[in-house]
Amino acid sequence: MLSVRAIAHQVSSGAVSASSALADCATRIAAREPDIRAFASRPERLEPGSGPLAGVACGVKDIIDTADLPTGMGSPIYDGWQPRADAPIVMALKAAGATIAGKTHTTAFAFLDPAPTRNPHDLTASPGGSSAGSAAAVAAGMIPLAIGTQTGGSVIRPSSYCGVAGIKPSYALLPTVGIKPFSWSLDTAGLMAASADDLGFALAALTGRPELDADAARLEGLRIGVTRQPFAGEPEAGSEAALAAALALVAKAGATVVELATPKALVEAFHAHGPLQDFEAAQALSWEYRNHRSVIPPKLSAYLDAAGAVSPTQYDDARALSRRGRDACRDLFAGVDVVVSYAAPGEAPDTLGSTGDSRFNRLWTLLGTPCLTIPVTTGPRGLPVGVQIIGRFGADERVIAVAKALERLVVSRR
Repeated sequence: MLSVRAIAHQVSSGAVSASSALADCATRIAAREPDIRAFASRPERLEPGSGPLAGVACGVKDIIDTADLPTGMGSPIYDGWQPRADAPIVMALKAAGATIAGKTHTTAFAFLDPAPTRNPHDLTASPGGSSAGSAAAVAAGMIPLAIGTQTGGSVIRPSSYCGVAGIKPSYALLPTVGIKPFSWSLDTAGLMAASADDLGFALAALTGRPELDADAARLEGLRIGVTRQPFAGEPEAGSEAALAAALALVAKAGATVVELATPKALVEAFHAHGPLQDFEAAQALSWEYRNHRSVIPPKLSAYLDAAGAVSPTQYDDARALSRRGRDACRDLFAGVDVVVSYAAPGEAPDTLGSTGDSRFNRLWTLLGTPCLTIPVTTGPRGLPVGVQIIGRFGADERVIAVAKALERLVVSRR
Protein backbone atom coordinates (compact mmCIF):
# COMPACT_ATOMS: atom_id res chain seq x y z
CA MET A 1 0.00 0.00 0.00
CA LEU A 2 1.01 3.62 -0.51
CA SER A 3 1.99 5.83 2.43
CA VAL A 4 0.54 9.32 2.84
CA ARG A 5 3.47 10.51 4.92
CA ALA A 6 6.09 9.05 2.57
CA ILE A 7 4.53 10.65 -0.50
CA ALA A 8 4.14 14.01 1.24
CA HIS A 9 7.76 13.89 2.43
CA GLN A 10 9.07 12.96 -1.02
CA VAL A 11 7.16 15.82 -2.61
CA SER A 12 8.10 18.43 0.01
CA SER A 13 11.77 17.42 -0.14
CA GLY A 14 11.83 17.61 -3.93
CA ALA A 15 12.68 13.92 -4.33
CA VAL A 16 9.63 13.53 -6.57
CA SER A 17 7.17 16.01 -8.01
CA ALA A 18 3.53 16.10 -7.01
CA SER A 19 2.63 15.43 -10.64
CA SER A 20 4.80 12.28 -10.67
CA ALA A 21 3.24 10.99 -7.46
CA LEU A 22 -0.23 11.51 -8.89
CA ALA A 23 0.75 9.90 -12.20
CA ASP A 24 1.87 6.82 -10.29
CA CYS A 25 -1.56 6.60 -8.64
CA ALA A 26 -3.28 7.00 -12.00
CA THR A 27 -1.25 4.07 -13.35
CA ARG A 28 -2.10 1.97 -10.30
CA ILE A 29 -5.80 2.79 -10.63
CA ALA A 30 -5.80 1.82 -14.29
CA ALA A 31 -4.19 -1.52 -13.45
CA ARG A 32 -6.39 -2.54 -10.50
CA GLU A 33 -9.74 -0.83 -11.01
CA PRO A 34 -11.18 -3.37 -13.51
CA ASP A 35 -10.94 -6.06 -10.82
CA ILE A 36 -11.63 -4.00 -7.68
CA ARG A 37 -14.32 -1.60 -8.95
CA ALA A 38 -13.59 0.91 -6.20
CA PHE A 39 -14.53 4.07 -8.12
CA ALA A 40 -17.92 5.42 -9.16
CA SER A 41 -16.36 8.28 -11.16
CA ARG A 42 -12.93 9.79 -11.78
CA PRO A 43 -11.57 13.04 -13.22
CA GLU A 44 -9.83 13.00 -16.59
CA ARG A 45 -6.61 14.29 -15.03
CA LEU A 46 -5.16 14.47 -11.53
CA GLU A 47 -4.06 18.06 -10.96
CA PRO A 48 -1.52 18.67 -8.17
CA GLY A 49 -2.27 21.02 -5.31
CA SER A 50 -0.07 22.88 -2.87
CA GLY A 51 0.22 22.17 0.84
CA PRO A 52 1.23 19.43 3.28
CA LEU A 53 -0.71 16.80 1.30
CA ALA A 54 0.60 17.83 -2.14
CA GLY A 55 0.94 14.76 -4.35
CA VAL A 56 -1.48 12.73 -2.22
CA ALA A 57 -4.36 11.27 -4.24
CA CYS A 58 -7.52 10.87 -2.15
CA GLY A 59 -10.74 8.97 -2.77
CA VAL A 60 -13.98 10.59 -1.64
CA LYS A 61 -17.01 8.48 -0.77
CA ASP A 62 -19.80 9.05 -3.27
CA ILE A 63 -22.28 10.48 -0.78
CA ILE A 64 -20.05 13.54 -0.35
CA ASP A 65 -20.67 16.60 -2.54
CA THR A 66 -18.04 17.47 -5.13
CA ALA A 67 -18.36 20.34 -7.60
CA ASP A 68 -16.13 18.70 -10.22
CA LEU A 69 -17.50 15.15 -10.12
CA PRO A 70 -21.00 13.67 -9.86
CA THR A 71 -22.33 12.58 -6.48
CA GLY A 72 -24.36 9.45 -7.15
CA MET A 73 -25.18 8.24 -3.59
CA GLY A 74 -24.86 4.66 -4.87
CA SER A 75 -28.35 5.01 -6.37
CA PRO A 76 -29.87 5.47 -9.83
CA ILE A 77 -32.01 8.22 -8.30
CA TYR A 78 -28.92 10.45 -8.41
CA ASP A 79 -27.38 9.32 -11.70
CA GLY A 80 -25.48 12.31 -13.08
CA TRP A 81 -26.29 14.52 -10.07
CA GLN A 82 -23.77 17.36 -10.07
CA PRO A 83 -23.55 19.50 -6.92
CA ARG A 84 -22.65 23.15 -7.33
CA ALA A 85 -20.20 23.17 -4.42
CA ASP A 86 -17.67 20.97 -2.67
CA ALA A 87 -18.51 19.73 0.80
CA PRO A 88 -16.34 21.38 3.49
CA ILE A 89 -14.33 18.18 3.97
CA VAL A 90 -13.48 18.21 0.26
CA MET A 91 -12.46 21.85 0.55
CA ALA A 92 -10.24 20.90 3.49
CA LEU A 93 -8.57 18.22 1.37
CA LYS A 94 -7.89 20.69 -1.42
CA ALA A 95 -6.69 23.38 0.98
CA ALA A 96 -4.17 20.88 2.35
CA GLY A 97 -2.94 20.17 -1.18
CA ALA A 98 -4.53 16.76 -1.72
CA THR A 99 -5.94 15.83 -5.13
CA ILE A 100 -9.32 14.13 -5.53
CA ALA A 101 -8.61 10.87 -7.36
CA GLY A 102 -12.29 10.05 -7.74
CA LYS A 103 -15.54 9.25 -6.01
CA THR A 104 -15.43 5.87 -4.31
CA HIS A 105 -18.32 3.43 -4.46
CA THR A 106 -20.75 3.42 -1.58
CA THR A 107 -23.66 1.18 -0.76
CA ALA A 108 -26.93 2.92 -1.70
CA PHE A 109 -27.29 5.90 0.66
CA ALA A 110 -24.65 4.30 2.91
CA PHE A 111 -26.89 1.41 4.02
CA LEU A 112 -26.54 -2.37 3.61
CA ASP A 113 -27.25 -3.22 -0.03
CA PRO A 114 -23.76 -4.07 -1.36
CA ALA A 115 -21.77 -1.82 -3.65
CA PRO A 116 -20.08 -3.34 -6.74
CA THR A 117 -16.66 -3.15 -5.07
CA ARG A 118 -14.59 -6.27 -4.33
CA ASN A 119 -12.13 -7.05 -1.56
CA PRO A 120 -8.55 -6.83 -2.91
CA HIS A 121 -7.49 -9.78 -0.75
CA ASP A 122 -10.16 -12.06 -2.21
CA LEU A 123 -12.34 -10.90 -5.08
CA THR A 124 -15.16 -13.18 -3.91
CA ALA A 125 -15.19 -11.74 -0.38
CA SER A 126 -17.02 -8.68 0.90
CA PRO A 127 -15.05 -5.42 1.20
CA GLY A 128 -17.54 -4.35 3.85
CA GLY A 129 -19.69 -1.28 3.72
CA SER A 130 -20.86 1.27 3.40
CA SER A 131 -17.46 2.83 2.61
CA ALA A 132 -16.55 -0.12 0.41
CA GLY A 133 -14.74 1.70 -2.39
CA SER A 134 -12.70 3.84 -0.01
CA ALA A 135 -11.33 0.86 1.93
CA ALA A 136 -10.71 -1.26 -1.16
CA ALA A 137 -8.95 1.50 -3.11
CA VAL A 138 -6.44 2.01 -0.30
CA ALA A 139 -6.00 -1.73 0.28
CA ALA A 140 -5.37 -2.33 -3.42
CA GLY A 141 -2.58 0.25 -3.43
CA MET A 142 -4.38 2.53 -5.85
CA ILE A 143 -4.44 5.58 -3.58
CA PRO A 144 -2.86 6.40 -0.20
CA LEU A 145 -5.87 8.10 1.40
CA ALA A 146 -9.66 7.92 1.30
CA ILE A 147 -12.63 9.51 3.02
CA GLY A 148 -15.42 7.35 4.40
CA THR A 149 -18.37 7.88 6.70
CA GLN A 150 -19.72 5.91 9.64
CA THR A 151 -23.24 5.78 11.06
CA GLY A 152 -22.96 2.25 12.45
CA GLY A 153 -19.57 0.80 11.52
CA SER A 154 -18.90 1.95 7.98
CA VAL A 155 -15.31 3.16 8.43
CA ILE A 156 -13.97 0.70 11.00
CA ARG A 157 -15.55 -2.49 9.62
CA PRO A 158 -14.52 -2.19 5.93
CA SER A 159 -11.06 -1.06 7.04
CA SER A 160 -10.72 -4.26 9.06
CA TYR A 161 -12.10 -6.43 6.25
CA CYS A 162 -9.72 -4.89 3.70
CA GLY A 163 -6.67 -4.76 5.98
CA VAL A 164 -6.16 -1.01 6.15
CA ALA A 165 -6.05 1.49 8.99
CA GLY A 166 -9.20 3.51 9.54
CA ILE A 167 -10.23 6.21 11.98
CA LYS A 168 -13.66 7.40 13.01
CA PRO A 169 -12.68 10.56 14.88
CA SER A 170 -14.60 12.16 17.69
CA TYR A 171 -18.05 13.25 16.52
CA ALA A 172 -17.88 16.47 14.44
CA LEU A 173 -14.09 16.70 14.39
CA LEU A 174 -14.49 16.46 10.60
CA PRO A 175 -17.43 18.37 9.09
CA THR A 176 -20.44 16.46 7.73
CA VAL A 177 -22.07 19.40 5.94
CA GLY A 178 -22.44 18.44 2.28
CA ILE A 179 -22.59 14.73 3.08
CA LYS A 180 -25.90 12.99 2.36
CA PRO A 181 -27.32 12.38 5.84
CA PHE A 182 -28.62 9.06 7.06
CA SER A 183 -28.77 9.83 10.79
CA TRP A 184 -27.53 13.29 11.72
CA SER A 185 -26.93 12.36 15.36
CA LEU A 186 -24.61 9.51 14.31
CA ASP A 187 -23.08 10.32 10.90
CA THR A 188 -19.33 10.82 11.25
CA ALA A 189 -16.69 11.37 8.57
CA GLY A 190 -13.48 9.36 8.81
CA LEU A 191 -10.24 8.48 7.04
CA MET A 192 -8.64 5.32 5.66
CA ALA A 193 -4.94 4.87 4.92
CA ALA A 194 -2.18 2.27 5.05
CA SER A 195 -1.26 2.90 8.68
CA ALA A 196 -2.17 4.69 11.88
CA ASP A 197 0.89 6.85 11.26
CA ASP A 198 -0.60 7.98 7.95
CA LEU A 199 -3.97 8.64 9.58
CA GLY A 200 -2.46 10.92 12.20
CA PHE A 201 -0.46 12.83 9.60
CA ALA A 202 -3.45 13.27 7.29
CA LEU A 203 -5.92 14.16 10.05
CA ALA A 204 -3.56 16.82 11.38
CA ALA A 205 -3.21 18.33 7.90
CA LEU A 206 -6.97 18.35 7.28
CA THR A 207 -7.97 19.88 10.62
CA GLY A 208 -5.06 22.24 11.28
CA ARG A 209 -4.43 20.38 14.56
CA PRO A 210 -0.74 19.36 14.55
CA GLU A 211 -1.12 17.54 17.87
CA LEU A 212 -3.05 14.80 16.03
CA ASP A 213 0.17 13.77 14.32
CA ALA A 214 1.15 12.29 17.65
CA ASP A 215 4.28 10.29 18.34
CA ALA A 216 3.81 6.63 19.17
CA ALA A 217 2.85 6.24 22.81
CA ARG A 218 5.14 4.67 25.36
CA LEU A 219 3.09 1.63 26.32
CA GLU A 220 4.93 0.88 29.55
CA GLY A 221 2.74 2.03 32.42
CA LEU A 222 -0.39 2.61 30.32
CA ARG A 223 -3.67 1.06 31.39
CA ILE A 224 -5.38 -0.60 28.42
CA GLY A 225 -9.02 -1.46 29.02
CA VAL A 226 -10.61 -4.32 27.13
CA THR A 227 -14.28 -4.95 26.47
CA ARG A 228 -15.64 -7.88 24.52
CA GLN A 229 -19.03 -6.13 24.27
CA PRO A 230 -21.10 -9.14 25.39
CA PHE A 231 -24.26 -7.17 24.69
CA ALA A 232 -23.36 -7.22 20.96
CA GLY A 233 -23.13 -10.99 20.53
CA GLU A 234 -20.29 -13.44 20.06
CA PRO A 235 -17.32 -12.73 17.79
CA GLU A 236 -15.89 -15.21 15.32
CA ALA A 237 -12.63 -16.99 16.08
CA GLY A 238 -10.61 -14.62 13.90
CA SER A 239 -11.61 -11.51 15.82
CA GLU A 240 -11.07 -13.17 19.20
CA ALA A 241 -7.59 -14.22 18.05
CA ALA A 242 -6.79 -10.71 16.83
CA LEU A 243 -7.87 -9.17 20.13
CA ALA A 244 -5.86 -11.72 22.12
CA ALA A 245 -2.78 -11.06 19.97
CA ALA A 246 -3.06 -7.30 20.44
CA LEU A 247 -3.47 -7.61 24.20
CA ALA A 248 -0.48 -9.95 24.43
CA LEU A 249 1.67 -7.44 22.55
CA VAL A 250 0.78 -4.45 24.71
CA ALA A 251 1.16 -6.48 27.91
CA LYS A 252 4.62 -7.63 26.82
CA ALA A 253 5.49 -3.96 26.18
CA GLY A 254 4.64 -3.11 29.80
CA ALA A 255 1.02 -1.98 29.63
CA THR A 256 -1.51 -3.17 32.18
CA VAL A 257 -4.53 -4.86 30.62
CA VAL A 258 -7.75 -4.14 32.52
CA GLU A 259 -10.85 -6.25 31.91
CA LEU A 260 -13.79 -3.85 32.02
CA ALA A 261 -17.27 -4.56 33.29
CA THR A 262 -20.11 -3.24 31.17
CA PRO A 263 -22.26 -0.62 32.91
CA LYS A 264 -26.00 -1.05 32.40
CA ALA A 265 -26.17 2.43 30.87
CA LEU A 266 -23.84 1.38 28.05
CA VAL A 267 -25.92 -1.69 27.28
CA GLU A 268 -29.01 0.51 27.11
CA ALA A 269 -27.16 3.00 24.90
CA PHE A 270 -26.17 0.19 22.52
CA HIS A 271 -29.81 -0.73 22.11
CA ALA A 272 -30.76 2.94 21.68
CA HIS A 273 -28.71 3.15 18.47
CA GLY A 274 -31.43 1.37 16.49
CA PRO A 275 -34.46 3.56 17.19
CA LEU A 276 -32.34 6.72 17.09
CA GLN A 277 -31.00 5.86 13.64
CA ASP A 278 -34.36 4.60 12.40
CA PHE A 279 -36.27 7.76 13.30
CA GLU A 280 -33.70 10.03 11.67
CA ALA A 281 -33.19 7.87 8.57
CA ALA A 282 -36.92 7.84 7.84
CA GLN A 283 -36.79 11.64 7.68
CA ALA A 284 -33.41 11.96 5.97
CA LEU A 285 -34.58 9.74 3.09
CA SER A 286 -38.24 10.76 3.08
CA TRP A 287 -38.07 12.40 -0.38
CA GLU A 288 -36.42 9.38 -1.97
CA TYR A 289 -38.81 6.99 -0.22
CA ARG A 290 -41.89 8.91 -1.28
CA ASN A 291 -40.89 9.71 -4.85
CA HIS A 292 -38.55 6.90 -5.94
CA ARG A 293 -39.43 3.94 -3.76
CA SER A 294 -39.43 1.51 -6.69
CA VAL A 295 -35.68 1.94 -7.26
CA ILE A 296 -34.58 1.90 -3.63
CA PRO A 297 -32.70 -1.41 -3.20
CA PRO A 298 -34.37 -4.21 -1.20
CA LYS A 299 -32.55 -4.05 2.13
CA LEU A 300 -32.90 -0.29 2.40
CA SER A 301 -36.51 -0.38 1.21
CA ALA A 302 -37.50 -2.93 3.84
CA TYR A 303 -35.57 -0.98 6.47
CA LEU A 304 -37.38 2.26 5.66
CA ASP A 305 -40.75 0.47 5.69
CA ALA A 306 -40.09 -0.40 9.33
CA ALA A 307 -38.18 2.73 10.34
CA GLY A 308 -41.19 4.94 9.73
CA ALA A 309 -42.99 3.24 12.60
CA VAL A 310 -40.61 4.60 15.26
CA SER A 311 -42.53 7.19 17.25
CA PRO A 312 -41.28 10.55 18.52
CA THR A 313 -41.57 9.18 22.05
CA GLN A 314 -39.34 6.21 21.20
CA TYR A 315 -36.88 8.60 19.59
CA ASP A 316 -36.83 10.84 22.66
CA ASP A 317 -36.27 7.82 24.89
CA ALA A 318 -33.35 6.74 22.67
CA ARG A 319 -31.83 10.20 22.90
CA ALA A 320 -32.12 10.14 26.70
CA LEU A 321 -30.45 6.72 26.84
CA SER A 322 -27.69 8.04 24.59
CA ARG A 323 -27.02 10.92 26.97
CA ARG A 324 -26.87 8.53 29.92
CA GLY A 325 -24.53 6.33 27.93
CA ARG A 326 -22.16 9.24 27.35
CA ASP A 327 -22.08 9.90 31.09
CA ALA A 328 -21.30 6.24 31.75
CA CYS A 329 -18.62 6.31 29.08
CA ARG A 330 -16.77 9.03 30.98
CA ASP A 331 -16.77 6.77 34.02
CA LEU A 332 -15.58 3.81 31.92
CA PHE A 333 -12.50 5.75 30.83
CA ALA A 334 -11.75 7.13 34.29
CA GLY A 335 -9.37 4.30 35.10
CA VAL A 336 -7.88 3.48 31.68
CA ASP A 337 -6.04 5.34 28.94
CA VAL A 338 -7.80 3.66 26.01
CA VAL A 339 -10.12 0.71 25.42
CA VAL A 340 -9.50 -2.10 22.93
CA SER A 341 -12.23 -4.23 21.38
CA TYR A 342 -13.20 -6.09 18.22
CA ALA A 343 -13.23 -4.08 14.99
CA ALA A 344 -15.67 -6.47 13.29
CA PRO A 345 -17.25 -9.85 14.00
CA GLY A 346 -14.44 -11.58 12.11
CA GLU A 347 -12.73 -11.57 8.72
CA ALA A 348 -14.66 -10.43 5.64
CA PRO A 349 -17.75 -12.51 4.78
CA ASP A 350 -17.12 -14.94 1.94
CA THR A 351 -19.83 -13.40 -0.20
CA LEU A 352 -20.39 -10.24 -2.21
CA GLY A 353 -24.02 -10.28 -1.09
CA SER A 354 -23.30 -8.94 2.40
CA THR A 355 -21.44 -5.99 3.86
CA GLY A 356 -21.04 -7.67 7.25
CA ASP A 357 -22.31 -6.57 10.63
CA SER A 358 -21.64 -3.36 12.58
CA ARG A 359 -22.61 -4.68 15.99
CA PHE A 360 -19.18 -4.10 17.54
CA ASN A 361 -19.05 -0.52 16.24
CA ARG A 362 -22.50 0.94 16.92
CA LEU A 363 -22.07 1.84 20.58
CA TRP A 364 -18.93 3.89 19.98
CA THR A 365 -20.51 5.69 17.03
CA LEU A 366 -23.48 6.58 19.23
CA LEU A 367 -21.18 7.82 21.99
CA GLY A 368 -19.15 9.94 19.56
CA THR A 369 -15.84 8.55 20.78
CA PRO A 370 -12.74 8.28 18.55
CA CYS A 371 -12.08 4.77 17.21
CA LEU A 372 -9.12 3.58 15.15
CA THR A 373 -8.55 0.14 13.64
CA ILE A 374 -5.33 -1.43 12.45
CA PRO A 375 -4.83 -4.92 10.99
CA VAL A 376 -3.35 -7.36 13.52
CA THR A 377 -3.72 -10.93 12.26
CA THR A 378 -5.37 -12.99 9.54
CA GLY A 379 -8.43 -15.15 10.02
CA PRO A 380 -9.06 -18.81 9.15
CA ARG A 381 -9.48 -17.96 5.44
CA GLY A 382 -6.31 -15.87 5.36
CA LEU A 383 -8.05 -12.48 5.26
CA PRO A 384 -7.02 -9.57 7.49
CA VAL A 385 -8.59 -8.98 10.89
CA GLY A 386 -8.13 -5.82 12.93
CA VAL A 387 -8.86 -4.54 16.40
CA GLN A 388 -10.23 -1.14 17.30
CA ILE A 389 -8.72 1.24 19.81
CA ILE A 390 -11.25 3.54 21.44
CA GLY A 391 -10.72 6.70 23.45
CA ARG A 392 -12.79 9.10 25.47
CA PHE A 393 -14.48 11.89 23.48
CA GLY A 394 -11.89 14.38 22.24
CA ALA A 395 -8.93 12.08 22.97
CA ASP A 396 -8.15 11.46 19.30
CA GLU A 397 -4.49 12.27 19.85
CA ARG A 398 -4.14 9.54 22.48
CA VAL A 399 -5.94 6.96 20.35
CA ILE A 400 -3.61 7.70 17.43
CA ALA A 401 -0.53 7.52 19.66
CA VAL A 402 -1.50 4.14 21.13
CA ALA A 403 -2.46 2.80 17.70
CA LYS A 404 0.95 3.80 16.34
CA ALA A 405 2.67 1.97 19.19
CA LEU A 406 0.61 -1.17 18.68
CA GLU A 407 1.15 -0.95 14.94
CA ARG A 408 4.93 -1.01 15.43
CA LEU A 409 4.63 -4.10 17.63
CA VAL A 410 2.49 -5.87 15.05
CA VAL A 411 4.94 -5.06 12.25
CA SER A 412 7.97 -6.12 14.30
CA ARG A 413 6.29 -9.45 15.11
CA ARG A 414 5.84 -10.39 11.44
